[in-house]
Amino acid sequence: MKQIFMAGIGASLLLTTASFITNLPGVIPGRQINSAVAQSPQKQQALKLVLAAEKQILVKDQQGKQKVNWQALKGQAVVKPGDILRYTLTGENTSDRPLKNLTLNQPIPKGMIYILKSANFTGDAKITYSIDGGSSFVTNPTFKFTLPNGKLETKPAPATAYTHIRLQLPLIAAKTTVKLTYQTQVR
Repeated sequence: MKQIFMAGIGASLLLTTASFITNLPGVIPGRQINSAVAQSPQKQQALKLVLAAEKQILVKDQQGKQKVNWQALKGQAVVKPGDILRYTLTGENTSDRPLKNLTLNQPIPKGMIYILKSANFTGDAKITYSIDGGSSFVTNPTFKFTLPNGKLETKPAPATAYTHIRLQLPLIAAKTTVKLTYQTQVR
């Protein structure tokens, strides 16, 4: 009885293993031994994205006028409430062909407040914003309020409500770089 039971377990393991092996990528099942398998080389990403952050440093020049400098944040950088940070999202098209209809979503980091109208992109792109965690994007986010008399009023969303920035690019030419900058303030 034990031998039959062990044979049954062995047969079921063999069948399970055979069906598992035929579903592995790169393994040709026995019934398809005459077919050819074409493998493509690993695709290189056409768009290389880099995000950098800088802290605003205010200094006075020789005439006593205040000047803005930007200091790169690296490693364990320390920021405090009220500090202004500038983020730069750089996208480099490393391919030999143009990239069309790209959408880049950038979250506003937690603990930060987006500085209204600080997003800047030179070139042909549409910048939109989200105030609902990235579910929807519009050019000018608004809130609807119900007034005591029952009427609805629409007001611009406050900077504290912004959660994401979206950049829609119709075209990035081959071997070119694009940059989006925006500023936030530490809460």
